[in-house]
Formats: sequence, C-alpha cells, structure tokens
Amino acid sequence: MATATMETVHVRADDGAVLIGDLQVPDRVTGAVLFAHGSGSSRFSPRNRAVAAALREEGLATLLLDLLTEDEEEIDAATAEHRFDIPLLGRRLVAAVDELTRHRGTSGLPVGLFGASTGAAAALTAAAQRPGTVYAVVSRGGRPDLAGDALPEVLAPVLLIVGGNDHQVLRLNEAAADRLRAPHRIHVVPGATHLFEEPGTLEEAAREAAKWFALPPTTDGE
Repeated sequence: MATATMETVHVRADDGAVLIGDLQVPDRVTGAVLFAHGSGSSRFSPRNRAVAAALREEGLATLLLDLLTEDEEEIDAATAEHRFDIPLLGRRLVAAVDELTRHRGTSGLPVGLFGASTGAAAALTAAAQRPGTVYAVVSRGGRPDLAGDALPEVLAPVLLIVGGNDHQVLRLNEAAADRLRAPHRIHVVPGATHLFEEPGTLEEAAREAAKWFALPPTTDGE
C-alpha cells in the first residue's frame, strides 16, 4: 500500500472565496488529480475518497476539494442554486489547478481532473481554460453535457464512465461525447446505477480512471 502525506490546503478563488481541500501526495508521485464533487456532495464523499485511494496506489497525488464555502453549501442545500452554476464551479477548479502548479508537493506535475455528477461539467470547463496544464479528464456518472460550449474547447483526453443501468445519464454522455474534439472514450460499467453502489462497480470505475490518468490515449475510442 502506498504511503502518502496528507495536509489541508486553502485555495483562494477569484471571487474571494476560500476553498478547503485535502491533499495527499504519495512518496513516489507522477501526477496530481483534482476531484470535482457533484450535486450536494463534498470532499468527504466516500465514493470519491475510494477512487482517490486507488489513484494514490498508482503514484498519483489527490486533492479532494470543497467547491462551495460552508455558507454556500447551506444555501445550496435549501435552494440547489450553486450546484448547477457550472461557470462558478469551473472558475474555482481553475484556481485549484493553479494552486497545484504552485504547491511545493505538486509543482511541475501534470494535473488531471476527476468529476462526478455536475462536477464533471465543471472539470471539463476548467480543462478548456487550462489546456497547457490539464492532461486528462475522467467523469464518473457525470453530466458532461452541462459543460455546453466548453466541450469542443477541451484538448485533454476525456474518459466518460457511466453505469450501464443509468440510462438517461448514458444518453447525455453520448450527446456530450459527440461535441468533444479531444480524444475520448465512453466506458460503460455493466449493472451499475448512477451512484455505483452495486458490488464491484465502483472498483471498476476506479481501475479505469487509474489507467486513463496513467496513460491517456491519443486517439478516439469507442
């Protein structure tokens, strides 16, 4: 099992918000992956933490970040007004990407983005704004369609992981993939629903993500 140092980091966004994240850097690190959580979730998401642990085993640093402040989370819990504000979430991810490029433990490392649910759209939006820094993007049960006009601007290879039983989200991912110009692939996890709660499905998603971040392809897949 890979050992990793852990620290709390504070990212100041361009709107003045201070975002809190948990950064873990393995002893032998080859890249860094920033996690964008989905609707109503946070850096304590057990599913994203499980994926992050698998990525650290492959030598990748992980930053699990709250994209909303505590006050914003309280408002969002009542109104859901922030979780679909993709431009806001995308800008905050960009600030976190820039922080990773400066941080003593991750500076000089290639940065990947992992997004779940609406966080996938934010990840793609941020990737479009940092084409020279973000080298790969993975979406798990994501809503990449919400990235809109940012989709054709993404240069990094994109992996869209979708549950085989998450039929509506699968259709939305297929529509988003049609707008991507970057190398991309849709990986369908048989038997999985939106939250990948079925036995073995989250583990498969983590394995596919780890492979993508290790060596993203340069040609379109299926």
